[in-house]
Amino acid sequence: MDYQTWFAFFAAACVIAISPGSGAVLSMSHGLNYGVRRTSATILGLEIALVVILIIAGAGVGSLLVASETAFNVIKVAGALYLIYLGFSQWRARVPSEEQGEALDAANASARAHARQTWWQRCMTGFLTNATNPKGIVFMVAVLPQFIDHDRPLWLQLLVLAVTMVAVDLVVMHGYAFAASRLQRFFRSQKAIRAQNRFFGGVLMLVGAGLFFFKRTQH
Repeated sequence: MDYQTWFAFFAAACVIAISPGSGAVLSMSHGLNYGVRRTSATILGLEIALVVILIIAGAGVGSLLVASETAFNVIKVAGALYLIYLGFSQWRARVPSEEQGEALDAANASARAHARQTWWQRCMTGFLTNATNPKGIVFMVAVLPQFIDHDRPLWLQLLVLAVTMVAVDLVVMHGYAFAASRLQRFFRSQKAIRAQNRFFGGVLMLVGAGLFFFKRTQH
């Protein structure tokens, strides 16, 4: 892979990562609830799924999924329902009482409200959020072939592209999580915690509902 091709992919990866989506919403939500360090587990799950999607698309399997209406619809519905489930769960997340809120600072209150999610659960949440997103598969299938030189080893090129994509996405998702975590001090009260839960929960449900209207590319 020559430098010009890599740089073009790097630019595309930056645009993809920065564009708001379910991964960005989840990173901000967990950044606000858990802080940047704990959100790293969520982001790890997002990146593992990203690599899986890139490999699937690069190996040509993604094209088969896009071509098969049944397979595409199964992934689409599963992804939509999962995002709606995530959003609904966050909308209904338990919030500390006013008495508890007075005895806790914002970070502890947030951690107490979401203590049931372990590191592994956050990682799986991130993984399933990206892995069940048909937009990611369709986008990779449409974009990735433009950066593949068929006269050179495929897997070496996929490795370079995967490392580039993950590196960019790691920085951007941590940036989203960091920006959201800086707002923790504004969410000390029970009312404010409930408001942020409903905001991010509502956004996730809207993104999930939007997937039902997402159509595969016709050839």
